[in-house]
Amino acid sequence: MNEQVLRIGRRIVIAIVGGLVVLAGIAVAPIPGPGGIPVILLGLGILSLEFKRPRAWLAQLKAHGAELKRRFDERRSRPPDAQ
Repeated sequence: MNEQVLRIGRRIVIAIVGGLVVLAGIAVAPIPGPGGIPVILLGLGILSLEFKRPRAWLAQLKAHGAELKRRFDERRSRPPDAQ
């Protein structure tokens, strides 16, 4: 029983802290600069410690980021006249 209470308590704390960090990132997002996106990703990272959906979102974002990087590197490596 005690172990189950601790597990539920941990989930609640992670949900609250992760949710607050995501909300802080959303609040900071309209300010010029990249401040909001890293904070939102940090919040999703915290939430992914306990929940499957944020873990899946982070995996999608990571795959999308890797694809963007690959396309950027490919485009940058082409000679100027080929563009």
